[in-house]
Amino acid sequence: MAQIRGTAGYNLGNQNPFGGPGRPEATDDPSPLDAIREQTSKIEDWLDTLSDPVKPYLPAIGRFLIVVTFLEDALRILTQWNDQLLYLHDYRHIPRGLTHLFLLANVIAMTVCSVMVIGRKMSEYAVAGLIGVVITQALGYGLIFDLNFFLRNLSVMGGLLMVLSDSWVRKTFAPAGLPSIDEKDRKMYFQLAGRVLLIFLFVGFVFAGEWSFGRVLVILIGFVACIMVVVGFKAKWSAVMLVVILSIFNLLVNNFWTLHPHHPHKDFAKYDFFQILSIVGGLLLLVNMGPGQFSVDEKKKVY
Repeated sequence: MAQIRGTAGYNLGNQNPFGGPGRPEATDDPSPLDAIREQTSKIEDWLDTLSDPVKPYLPAIGRFLIVVTFLEDALRILTQWNDQLLYLHDYRHIPRGLTHLFLLANVIAMTVCSVMVIGRKMSEYAVAGLIGVVITQALGYGLIFDLNFFLRNLSVMGGLLMVLSDSWVRKTFAPAGLPSIDEKDRKMYFQLAGRVLLIFLFVGFVFAGEWSFGRVLVILIGFVACIMVVVGFKAKWSAVMLVVILSIFNLLVNNFWTLHPHHPHKDFAKYDFFQILSIVGGLLLLVNMGPGQFSVDEKKKVY
């Protein structure tokens, strides 16, 4: 009786009273979530190996792509100067002197701030200037209530916030030592805001265009990738997935170079093409920097 009242009788010490294995040994199979994590980790490792040759150039490529839509817009204003003046005066009812000032200020701001972003000079002022251009153009051209324009430009602003975060990451190793808590907090908040804003372009894509099986499939895959980017779960892998989806979509749908020079949709396709390039640039900066402290990926490192 003493032996029955021992650990065998009460099933302690992971022993089974009938001689079989205890419970922990029976639950060695990985959960579905662990299996997904293992597979995505393998894919991330493969992507890291594949991207090693271009990794040193990713920040420069990302910064250039983010501002390319502003450079193209500045060039468009200069080459269509009279048409722009006519639209602002006749349709937006802006006085003639102000139309010239509005266009000139936009061209100068977009050109100077874009060059500053590419050259990593005074990024805070450059990003503020470009965000100011986005807002003033929305008001000046009367596009503030256009949902597609609004969502796209939110994504462009997300890319600009990633530029800001990238510049602060590069200032981390200052001679004075580690960055202050304020710098770390600022970088974390801006990385989170940049991640969230970047996915709004895809939200606009959901509500625009004709429905088809292929489009629904792309939406489902992209939706999963967008959620992963926002919460910061396997953010690099999901950002690469979005880069591939957006790049293929851009080449197939916004192929303005195939349209006749006087085609009514040529300018719209060209505008959309360069805007998507800007958002791809923001995603490339996310791939390079990682999702930041406010993310599932970083929390896993802590715990």
